[in-house]
Amino acid sequence: MISLKLFFISDIHGSIYYLNEALEKFKEEDCDYIVLLGDALYHGPRNPLPKEYNPKEVALLLNQHKDKIIAVRGNCDSEVDQMVIDYPMMGDYSIILHNSRRLFLTHGHIYNKDNLPNLSEGDVLIHGHTHIPVAKKLENIYIINPGSITLPKENNPNSYGILDNDIFEIKDLEGNIIKKIDLNS
Repeated sequence: MISLKLFFISDIHGSIYYLNEALEKFKEEDCDYIVLLGDALYHGPRNPLPKEYNPKEVALLLNQHKDKIIAVRGNCDSEVDQMVIDYPMMGDYSIILHNSRRLFLTHGHIYNKDNLPNLSEGDVLIHGHTHIPVAKKLENIYIINPGSITLPKENNPNSYGILDNDIFEIKDLEGNIIKKIDLNS
């Protein structure tokens, strides 16, 4: 069985600087696909303007990778954003089958640890939204949040996630592992 190596980012919030950093890591990690967990272009009314805020450039750069992106809508994403994005990004969730389990991909503002979707034992809920990295097992469901590539909270570093086989690692932009979980444990 061939297993794809997946690269997870969330909460770009229009920062071309941090998107470039993330895409450099995507190349370095030699991943097959980018999973974008929402909040791509707009910074949101509660967030400060991120470093090198440029939603138009972010859209253009993401569109260059459209054949490698699986995306869901964040609470800061809108229909206007979809007009400049060349891949589907307005679904509240997406499901990927990975090594005999479902990966339920969502932003986190609707489905999260406090409002779980219908999942089976061993399935994985992967979301962003909180800007806080998480990798844990809760009642036989795995809960993962790669954190925020642009606006991390609670003194966490800017971070992304890698799923390789059944190991999910959350790393900072220097490539240091900050959280890790084996989906077979």
